[in-house]
Amino acid sequence: MKQDPSFTHAKATHKQSGGKQAPGNNATTSRRHVNAVDEAATLRAKDEQMMQNALQNLQLRYRIYNPEIEPEHETENPCSCPIHQYQRMKRSRRNVLEQWSAAVMYPGEKVYNDFIPRTPLFSNNPYLLRITSPYGFGGSSWSRSHPQPSYHVKFIHQTIQLNNSLNHEAQRKVDALEPRNSIWEDRVPEMAMSQLFVTSEKDKLHNGNDDIKGCPPEKGKLPPTSRNNDLPESTKVSRFSAFRKAVGIKSSEERAVAKTEKEYNKGLETRNNILQEEAARWPDHDTRQIVAAYQNKVGMETKIAHLRACQPLQYLHLLRAGYFEPIPVAWADQPSNILTFSIEAAGGWRGITPSWRGYEDTAEERLYWVLNHREGPAGVRMKPDFISEMNMARDRMAKAVEPPPDYYSANDTCHLQHTSEGYSKQVMPPPFRSSDRPEVPTDDTMILLDVSGSMDFDPLRPNYDQYLITGYSHSTQPKNKDVAKAVIRRFIDAMANHDHEFRGYDLVTFSSHAKFAGTVNHTNLDATWDKVKIGGGTRVMTGWQRVKQRHFEKHSESAIYHPIYGWQAGPETPMLRLLLLLDGEATDMDEFELELLGLSWAHVTIFLIGVDGCPHHHRHANELQRISDVNHHVSFVDAQGNTPERFVTHELLKRHLGYDLSMSEFQELEELPPYVE
Repeated sequence: MKQDPSFTHAKATHKQSGGKQAPGNNATTSRRHVNAVDEAATLRAKDEQMMQNALQNLQLRYRIYNPEIEPEHETENPCSCPIHQYQRMKRSRRNVLEQWSAAVMYPGEKVYNDFIPRTPLFSNNPYLLRITSPYGFGGSSWSRSHPQPSYHVKFIHQTIQLNNSLNHEAQRKVDALEPRNSIWEDRVPEMAMSQLFVTSEKDKLHNGNDDIKGCPPEKGKLPPTSRNNDLPESTKVSRFSAFRKAVGIKSSEERAVAKTEKEYNKGLETRNNILQEEAARWPDHDTRQIVAAYQNKVGMETKIAHLRACQPLQYLHLLRAGYFEPIPVAWADQPSNILTFSIEAAGGWRGITPSWRGYEDTAEERLYWVLNHREGPAGVRMKPDFISEMNMARDRMAKAVEPPPDYYSANDTCHLQHTSEGYSKQVMPPPFRSSDRPEVPTDDTMILLDVSGSMDFDPLRPNYDQYLITGYSHSTQPKNKDVAKAVIRRFIDAMANHDHEFRGYDLVTFSSHAKFAGTVNHTNLDATWDKVKIGGGTRVMTGWQRVKQRHFEKHSESAIYHPIYGWQAGPETPMLRLLLLLDGEATDMDEFELELLGLSWAHVTIFLIGVDGCPHHHRHANELQRISDVNHHVSFVDAQGNTPERFVTHELLKRHLGYDLSMSEFQELEELPPYVE
């Protein structure tokens, strides 16, 4: 395989530094460029997670289970109740909101917030008087403290409609602000203004000296027109021209010239800002090569080139927010960063693109921007709105059928624990379709396991009244941690029979932080499992970075390390084949999916464990299926309730190994492997 010269250069530097980046050996620096967006993001990140946690605690306290609904007080009179305390916390962040808005706004937009003003009619907030409260209007204090299903439906419909309207209008306005001529052509103002056929008074009155005739125009000035004596009488100097000039009234031609010059100067400013930002973000050859490779692998080269040439204003905004480069490795362990910020249209907390309204956070916004601008099959992959997501989840849930009887096993967890009789109905995965290359002996198999607190919870399903969650009901099924352990055991046994790697496979666990749990096989799985601590949040990027570190520690000779973007695989780096087990949506799942779009050296098979009859599970399953459909390095299997573990394991092995494993082959792999200590 032919080596990339840039990779060879970086690899040589990596070897000189003993596998680490050595300052001074090349131009790469670990000091990341900081612009106004980064400064605003750093300020916002200080208390973003605290505010999100405060809202979740408040919702839990008042039994509000829909994340889009904030508790409301039955009176606006301030008091010391938890609701008003939270509202005061929000108001204390006004300077954060204003700095963030100033950093990401497009020209002509205004800052607004959801603080209730004394005169709502004069508020800049377009949502304030146009969206019905999910609590309704008036009524008893109880009705005001609990959302009403009928008003909640109106709230959702009106929000979706207003989001779409404002997004369309914002995109139209930003497109209209783009330069009409290329900012990369220096002669554009000369050509544009020469078409106006403007003749200054001085030229009109000139007596035709030869030093003017035939001289090329100076750069940036108007070319000379024909002489006054050659002009028809109608174009000669108007008797009122001196009067207009005296009182400061410009002719239509002069106004056109001034407008063209102003547009050109703004274009020059945008061009200079782009060049300065690019030079600061990508200061050396290695960094530029990594960025170029990322754009190529994600499939955005054409769109980015078009933006830079034809829509430089939008290109500059996205450039400042890091849309055209890999995700910095340091973000994975930060509680909050520019890809974890909530987008709250009604509260004025903006996203990055002109059409930012309707996304949950900045990572989801960037993910769908990338999906909609990648090269490949035509079609816009719009994010479904909340009602569409719920309807699709319920449609998917209705497709569940009895699992194939050939996979019955008396040793499945649900049968051993006697949670309920029989298997739960399952949504059958689509027929296996090979999209990535099949596994080869040099591939590296690893397992990434979610050990967040919900893995040890008694399974619960939400109760809905239309689209409003009113409470939860218990589901008679094993805990998710028990199902995960059983599937891992079956998976590693089958893989050991397949590749004869009887030593086992690396296991990394993650919740709020990640840990390498050890190399697991059939004989030590129980002992390793007993040491696993369950609890915390679900941040898959922490686990992913730990997996990457483990993988590249094994194969550092074929890879390089960039101080900002982390490990970069080389042409000879073995492929990582990762089995990821989740029991719900990770808080940074969109960030993880973004990361996978830019990789060619990893194949990830996701197993999603869900509660029987839970729309949330099927919403997440639909999302993962959409990602799997557009990224051939990601495959997906899910199960709900009482899980047929043999069926799940067979489907996982097909996708992990990359070929349609027959039933007879699967049964051979199920035999207990001859483990040797």
